[in-house]
Amino acid sequence: MKKLSAEERYREREMYESPDDYIRAKLRRRNIRAAIILLTAAVTLTVTVFYLVEHFRVTKVYVDGNTRYSNEEISERVMEGFLGDNSLVMSVKYRFRDMPEFPFIERMDLNVLDHETIQIKVYEKALAGYINHLGSYIYFDRNGTVVETSTQRISDIPEVTGLQFDYIILYEKLPTKSEAIFSRILNTTQLLRKYELHADKIYFDSKENMSIFFGGVRADLGQDEYSDEKLSNLSKILPALEGKKGVLEMESFTPETNNVTFRGK
Repeated sequence: MKKLSAEERYREREMYESPDDYIRAKLRRRNIRAAIILLTAAVTLTVTVFYLVEHFRVTKVYVDGNTRYSNEEISERVMEGFLGDNSLVMSVKYRFRDMPEFPFIERMDLNVLDHETIQIKVYEKALAGYINHLGSYIYFDRNGTVVETSTQRISDIPEVTGLQFDYIILYEKLPTKSEAIFSRILNTTQLLRKYELHADKIYFDSKENMSIFFGGVRADLGQDEYSDEKLSNLSKILPALEGKKGVLEMESFTPETNNVTFRGK
């Protein structure tokens, strides 16, 4: 605003009947200017906030690597809270804090692809099997480390029986005389998934001979030899044994002999 000269201020004061009227007029004009400034600032702030809220609203979410939780379960947890569906807010929030925790997920990474699109990369815990202990499912990894205890039963992770433990502590290794057995369990679990075999449980005897149960059929696989070939053949044999009960003797199986015997009950 242009600053008035002394002569202009004098002429302005002469327009009013008294000094009080002049002061009141000056205050009114000052208050009007302040109100206009505040209104302009409020409108500007409102428009800016509206733009930030609407422009960065997430409308597309890509979730990769998840098998144990649905896309909806993961995206809802990641985007929960005030302005939780705002990509700008999420990019700042998850830079300074961890992503939401899930029992069977090791970690999750958030990538903002554009202002309305995010990608959630899921890294699940590598579970080898579980032990049914006091009504809870004790899940362990390929090293025999207990990674989770839960009341949730995961269908594609087999129960392991026959192993004896003096104690079970979360995030510590299960105490066994042979740690290599856990790698064998994970390998078996992966082969079962590879050949689309749905095992009820895996059993180890005192000599670490392995048996796998499929409904009423028990497959005795013996020691850790030709596991891939044994389970490959098992996937072809089991459909013919549906509804039957008995034992498949595969301990002496080799790729050369294909030695398999079924003893029905």
